[in-house]
Amino acid sequence: MNFDYSEASIEKQKQLSDFMAEYIYPIEQEVLSFSYEAQNRWQYWPGMEELKAKAKAAGLWNLFLPPAYEGYSPGLTNLEYAPLAEQMGRVLFASEVFNCNPPDTGNMEVLAKYSSPVQKEQWLKPLLEGTIRSCFLMTEPDVASSDATNVQTSIQKEGDEYVINGKKWWSSGAMNPHCKVAIVMGKTDFQAERHLQQSMILVPMDTPGLKIVRPLSVLGYYDSPEGHAEIILDNVRVPKENLLLGEGRGFEIAQGRLGPGRIHHCMRLIGMAQRSLELMCQRVSTRSTFGRKLQDYSSIRQEIAYSRCEIEQARLLTLAAADKMDKEGNKAAKDLIAMIKIVAPQMACKVIDRAMQIYGGMGVGADVPLARFYSAARALRLADGPDEVHLYQLGRNTIKQLSKQQS
Repeated sequence: MNFDYSEASIEKQKQLSDFMAEYIYPIEQEVLSFSYEAQNRWQYWPGMEELKAKAKAAGLWNLFLPPAYEGYSPGLTNLEYAPLAEQMGRVLFASEVFNCNPPDTGNMEVLAKYSSPVQKEQWLKPLLEGTIRSCFLMTEPDVASSDATNVQTSIQKEGDEYVINGKKWWSSGAMNPHCKVAIVMGKTDFQAERHLQQSMILVPMDTPGLKIVRPLSVLGYYDSPEGHAEIILDNVRVPKENLLLGEGRGFEIAQGRLGPGRIHHCMRLIGMAQRSLELMCQRVSTRSTFGRKLQDYSSIRQEIAYSRCEIEQARLLTLAAADKMDKEGNKAAKDLIAMIKIVAPQMACKVIDRAMQIYGGMGVGADVPLARFYSAARALRLADGPDEVHLYQLGRNTIKQLSKQQS
């Protein structure tokens, strides 16, 4: 493995770093303060579209799509994109500025890989242009959705339409005022083989019968303006042409979607953790207690040393997973993706928690980004599969692989 960054990646890293220094860090607190206000909860900070236009003009746009998506990709591999996603993760809203934000990234990959030409024109094109947003409806409140085959939403064909009934929640992005389409996972055949029951279908958000019941908060934060929603689908009717790929292909699409999404989350988490470490170091070098600077306490130095070790370990594991994806595909990299999905959120939670402790009262407030970072990191121990599922599958695969080597 050679993790030396290519010239293209190094150039983009410098360009992105300069852009964030000039345009994003100076307005970070203003944007977050705007989203804290209840009357602004589902509104964009007024300068966001202008900021996105600057990013697009600078060529810092849709950087997440790897070369396999010919015709849509800017040409960066997963390995080349990793340090860029890490930089974006340092500021909670930064990915939005560069059109590299979930759940749209995963949805764009689905549409680029699995949708029809008509579907691409109607939905992929405006998503790539950043003129609309989207959401992904898979998780359900009434079943254990960590096993995607459990979903009970029905997608039944009636003539030239599909009729959809069910309840979804943790539908990230659904509260966004620009969200225009949902990718819905449900079952077209409850009697088929377990992994062939599911299908995915495109549902415009203004379709009659699609009702947002309520927004959901994460540790008290509403993640405005994207948000997470509980949604009822009550006899929602869409044309049969809205089905993605074909009946019974939903689980296949889900597996293709979640691999890249999981590693993108990990890349951003490393950015959050790295910035938390930097904030820690700034704090301990200027703050004193009992006549000594915090940086002079052995326990503080150990916390910082452990944090640096853990971040670097997670970063290298992320790069290894990205490299494997680039060289051998997502399926071959599934174990490495599982490893980093287990490691990165737990690592980020630990590092951010240390930073919050060192900052004292300020650490749990809104004047520094640590509390919001912790909320995001803790939620990502559940999103795209909880730790326990990845541990179970990784353990199973490891036993299978290594027991064969001994025989």
